[in-house]
Amino acid sequence: MTHGILSEILDYANRANPYPLYEELRKTPVFHEGSGPYVISTYYEIQSLLHDPRLSSDARNLAATAGDPLAGEGEEEATALPPGFLKLDPPEHDRLRRMTNRPFGPPHSPRRVDGMRDDLRSIVTGLIDDLGDPGQIDLVDQFAYPFPVTMICRLLGVPREDEPRFHVWADTLAASLDPDPDADPAERQRKTHDSRMELGMYLAGLIEERRKQPGDDMLSQLAVGYGPDASMSTMELLSTAALLLIAGHETTVNLITNGMLTLLRNPDVLERLRRDPALAAPLVEELLRFEPPVQLLPQRTPLVDIEVRGVTIPKGSSMWLILASGNRDPQRFENPDRFDPDRPDIQHLGLGSGIHSCFGAPLARLEAQLALTELARRLHNPRLLEDPPPYRQNAVLRGPRHLRIACDEVRA
Repeated sequence: MTHGILSEILDYANRANPYPLYEELRKTPVFHEGSGPYVISTYYEIQSLLHDPRLSSDARNLAATAGDPLAGEGEEEATALPPGFLKLDPPEHDRLRRMTNRPFGPPHSPRRVDGMRDDLRSIVTGLIDDLGDPGQIDLVDQFAYPFPVTMICRLLGVPREDEPRFHVWADTLAASLDPDPDADPAERQRKTHDSRMELGMYLAGLIEERRKQPGDDMLSQLAVGYGPDASMSTMELLSTAALLLIAGHETTVNLITNGMLTLLRNPDVLERLRRDPALAAPLVEELLRFEPPVQLLPQRTPLVDIEVRGVTIPKGSSMWLILASGNRDPQRFENPDRFDPDRPDIQHLGLGSGIHSCFGAPLARLEAQLALTELARRLHNPRLLEDPPPYRQNAVLRGPRHLRIACDEVRA
């Protein structure tokens, strides 16, 4: 079933530049055709819905998905694990998110993310040192991909010698998020299922070890559990660890890769960053607006009939919130199609908003700031070898699958 503009947005041919389609979509702030989803594309409406308790993220509340081209995306993950808190509503969502946050951020662990700076820096330095031939670098495979998964291993407390196995699982699970028209679906499902099972068994073993001998890593603190919510069950803990791995990895890869692509297309800004590392913080915020790693949130559903811009959206309907379109809404941002790190008041939707706003935001920001600053400083005269680069198949998690660049030298 096609829905004109929606099938165009999902069409790989438009992956490199979906923004003109979003501009078209904004002419109808609440777009709905046939049995398709209700699509919201304007900034203020998306912002308000992200804070609306009448909207559910739990797929079990969806009444009809017949005309939704993204219905069931990523459903191959339905192994025996319960849904992660990303796909739950309060109060279950709040309890699990609160418990996960205790060992990750303020007020209980205020220094967790900041304390990772040195670790982050050493991983970045090591990856740049190993880039090899400056005439042909694939920034995705050689840098943006391995960086966050290594970081998540350190965060969870995966022993160094097990990190390579973790990379393999992360690769397989990441690949399962992208549609692949050429692959044999049964074979693909089997590989994904096996990886999930192996990862689950591995994490279950690690959780048992940490319960007996806790360290200061995040998995230990989650396994031992303390505070008003008691501790997570092993199944909840497995779901949460898998969520941190997948969600924390995919988005950061895209943020760094989209970031470098944008900088190479804006050499004046790249040069400014090289001279002034303090530009990194506002630059990453503008990147999250200009090229957000998560383009849209599909499969939200109202728990009661709700009205948006004069349109009644019935209870149980499928809704898409197009974050990337809201980020380029001229009603909210002046010259929205211009990349401008000096932009004032940049309250973008790039990390969501409301109760489901990106859990790993402080870490993702820091990772991107350090990565882009070091790449700008150490790559001498970097340039794109192909523009646009080949993109991932995924329309939701949008980013280049490869980013082939060359430079004159990699500075020491």
